[in-house]
Amino acid sequence: MKTKVIYFVHGTTNDNINGKCSGWKQAELSDLGKERAIKLGQIKKNTHLDIIFTSDLVRAIDSANLAFPSVKHIQDIRLRECNYGDLDGKDKSLVIYEEHIDKPFPNGESLKDVEKRVKDFIQFLKKDYQGKTIGIVAHRAPQLAFEVLTKNISWEEANKTEWRKTKAWQPGWEYIIE
Repeated sequence: MKTKVIYFVHGTTNDNINGKCSGWKQAELSDLGKERAIKLGQIKKNTHLDIIFTSDLVRAIDSANLAFPSVKHIQDIRLRECNYGDLDGKDKSLVIYEEHIDKPFPNGESLKDVEKRVKDFIQFLKKDYQGKTIGIVAHRAPQLAFEVLTKNISWEEANKTEWRKTKAWQPGWEYIIE
Protein backbone atom coordinates (compact mmCIF):
# COMPACT_ATOMS: atom_id res chain seq x y z
CA MET A 1 0.00 0.00 0.00
CA LYS A 2 1.13 3.51 -0.76
CA THR A 3 1.61 6.13 1.91
CA LYS A 4 0.91 9.72 0.93
CA VAL A 5 3.00 12.46 2.51
CA ILE A 6 2.02 16.11 2.31
CA TYR A 7 5.01 18.23 3.26
CA PHE A 8 4.48 21.73 4.63
CA VAL A 9 7.24 24.18 5.46
CA HIS A 10 7.11 26.07 8.73
CA GLY A 11 6.03 29.71 8.79
CA THR A 12 8.35 32.68 8.46
CA THR A 13 10.56 33.23 11.50
CA ASN A 14 12.13 36.36 12.90
CA ASP A 15 15.47 34.92 11.73
CA ASN A 16 14.07 34.63 8.18
CA ILE A 17 12.99 38.28 8.26
CA ASN A 18 16.42 39.34 9.54
CA GLY A 19 18.31 37.35 6.89
CA LYS A 20 19.66 34.81 9.38
CA CYS A 21 19.76 31.04 9.09
CA SER A 22 18.47 29.06 12.04
CA GLY A 23 19.61 25.48 11.53
CA TRP A 24 19.27 23.71 14.89
CA LYS A 25 18.83 27.01 16.73
CA GLN A 26 15.36 27.60 18.15
CA ALA A 27 13.72 30.40 16.16
CA GLU A 28 10.30 31.83 16.93
CA LEU A 29 7.68 32.44 14.28
CA SER A 30 7.22 36.06 13.32
CA ASP A 31 3.74 37.61 13.26
CA LEU A 32 3.78 37.02 9.49
CA GLY A 33 4.72 33.37 10.05
CA LYS A 34 1.85 32.92 12.48
CA GLU A 35 -0.60 34.53 10.03
CA ARG A 36 0.64 32.31 7.20
CA ALA A 37 0.39 29.16 9.30
CA ILE A 38 -3.23 29.97 10.17
CA LYS A 39 -3.97 30.73 6.51
CA LEU A 40 -2.38 27.41 5.47
CA GLY A 41 -4.75 25.63 7.83
CA GLN A 42 -7.69 27.45 6.24
CA ILE A 43 -6.50 26.55 2.73
CA LYS A 44 -6.05 22.87 3.68
CA LYS A 45 -9.09 22.55 5.99
CA ASN A 46 -10.69 19.92 3.74
CA THR A 47 -7.52 17.84 3.40
CA HIS A 48 -7.65 14.63 5.40
CA LEU A 49 -4.49 13.97 7.41
CA ASP A 50 -4.22 10.90 9.62
CA ILE A 51 -1.38 12.41 11.62
CA ILE A 52 1.13 15.27 11.53
CA PHE A 53 4.84 14.83 12.15
CA THR A 54 6.97 17.86 12.95
CA SER A 55 10.59 18.36 13.78
CA ASP A 56 11.31 19.08 17.41
CA LEU A 57 12.15 22.71 16.63
CA VAL A 58 9.64 25.28 17.88
CA ARG A 59 9.06 26.96 14.51
CA ALA A 60 7.75 23.69 13.04
CA ILE A 61 5.78 22.76 16.17
CA ASP A 62 4.10 26.16 16.38
CA SER A 63 3.32 26.19 12.65
CA ALA A 64 1.65 22.78 12.92
CA ASN A 65 -0.32 23.81 16.01
CA LEU A 66 -1.61 26.93 14.28
CA ALA A 67 -2.37 25.28 10.93
CA PHE A 68 -3.69 21.91 12.08
CA PRO A 69 -4.89 22.16 15.70
CA SER A 70 -7.32 19.23 15.47
CA VAL A 71 -4.87 16.65 14.07
CA LYS A 72 -2.60 14.62 16.36
CA HIS A 73 1.04 15.82 16.21
CA ILE A 74 4.19 13.84 16.87
CA GLN A 75 7.64 15.44 17.06
CA ASP A 76 10.49 13.58 15.37
CA ILE A 77 14.12 14.72 15.58
CA ARG A 78 14.85 13.13 12.18
CA LEU A 79 12.86 15.99 10.60
CA ARG A 80 15.12 18.71 12.01
CA GLU A 81 16.69 21.25 9.72
CA CYS A 82 20.29 20.68 8.67
CA ASN A 83 22.72 21.45 11.47
CA TYR A 84 24.70 24.41 10.13
CA GLY A 85 27.06 24.15 13.10
CA ASP A 86 29.10 27.32 13.50
CA LEU A 87 26.80 29.06 10.99
CA ASP A 88 23.57 28.60 13.00
CA GLY A 89 22.19 32.10 13.56
CA LYS A 90 24.58 33.70 11.07
CA ASP A 91 23.80 35.50 7.79
CA LYS A 92 21.87 33.19 5.48
CA SER A 93 24.18 34.05 2.56
CA LEU A 94 26.84 31.91 4.29
CA VAL A 95 24.69 28.77 4.03
CA ILE A 96 25.34 27.46 0.52
CA TYR A 97 23.73 24.06 0.13
CA GLU A 98 25.56 23.25 -3.08
CA GLU A 99 28.86 23.33 -1.18
CA HIS A 100 27.65 21.00 1.58
CA ILE A 101 26.10 18.02 -0.14
CA ASP A 102 28.90 15.72 1.07
CA LYS A 103 30.98 18.14 3.14
CA PRO A 104 29.50 19.04 6.55
CA PHE A 105 28.97 22.64 7.55
CA PRO A 106 31.71 23.63 10.05
CA ASN A 107 30.92 21.57 13.20
CA GLY A 108 27.58 20.61 11.64
CA GLU A 109 26.07 18.22 9.09
CA SER A 110 26.12 17.70 5.35
CA LEU A 111 22.97 17.32 3.26
CA LYS A 112 23.81 13.62 2.92
CA ASP A 113 23.62 13.42 6.72
CA VAL A 114 20.10 14.88 6.53
CA GLU A 115 19.28 12.40 3.78
CA LYS A 116 20.25 9.50 6.09
CA ARG A 117 17.91 10.82 8.80
CA VAL A 118 15.04 11.26 6.36
CA LYS A 119 15.64 7.86 4.77
CA ASP A 120 15.30 6.29 8.22
CA PHE A 121 12.11 8.29 8.80
CA ILE A 122 10.67 7.12 5.45
CA GLN A 123 11.40 3.50 6.39
CA PHE A 124 9.53 4.09 9.66
CA LEU A 125 6.53 5.46 7.71
CA LYS A 126 6.58 2.44 5.37
CA LYS A 127 6.52 0.09 8.35
CA ASP A 128 4.07 1.86 10.66
CA TYR A 129 1.88 4.12 8.49
CA GLN A 130 1.21 2.16 5.32
CA GLY A 131 -1.83 3.43 3.44
CA LYS A 132 -2.14 6.59 5.55
CA THR A 133 -2.00 10.26 4.64
CA ILE A 134 0.75 11.88 6.64
CA GLY A 135 1.34 15.59 7.10
CA ILE A 136 4.85 16.84 7.82
CA VAL A 137 5.67 20.34 9.02
CA ALA A 138 9.40 20.85 8.89
CA HIS A 139 12.27 22.56 7.08
CA ARG A 140 14.20 23.10 3.86
CA ALA A 141 16.85 20.35 4.01
CA PRO A 142 14.47 17.52 5.00
CA GLN A 143 12.12 18.56 2.20
CA LEU A 144 14.97 18.44 -0.30
CA ALA A 145 15.87 15.00 1.08
CA PHE A 146 12.27 13.91 0.34
CA GLU A 147 12.76 15.21 -3.22
CA VAL A 148 15.99 13.22 -3.59
CA LEU A 149 14.67 10.01 -2.03
CA THR A 150 11.16 9.84 -3.50
CA LYS A 151 11.85 11.26 -6.95
CA ASN A 152 15.25 9.63 -7.42
CA ILE A 153 16.96 12.89 -8.33
CA SER A 154 20.38 14.21 -7.37
CA TRP A 155 21.04 16.76 -4.67
CA GLU A 156 22.29 19.07 -7.41
CA GLU A 157 18.92 18.83 -9.18
CA ALA A 158 16.95 19.22 -5.94
CA ASN A 159 18.94 22.33 -5.02
CA LYS A 160 18.57 23.82 -8.49
CA THR A 161 14.79 23.39 -8.69
CA GLU A 162 13.75 24.06 -5.08
CA TRP A 163 10.77 26.35 -4.63
CA ARG A 164 12.74 29.05 -2.81
CA LYS A 165 14.84 29.58 -5.92
CA THR A 166 12.00 29.26 -8.40
CA LYS A 167 9.62 31.33 -6.21
CA ALA A 168 7.05 28.54 -6.52
CA TRP A 169 5.72 28.17 -2.97
CA GLN A 170 2.61 26.06 -2.66
CA PRO A 171 0.43 24.95 0.25
CA GLY A 172 2.05 21.52 0.55
CA TRP A 173 4.11 19.19 -1.60
CA GLU A 174 2.96 15.61 -2.12
CA TYR A 175 5.21 12.58 -2.01
CA ILE A 176 4.23 8.94 -2.42
CA ILE A 177 6.10 6.30 -0.45
CA GLU A 178 5.82 2.75 -1.77
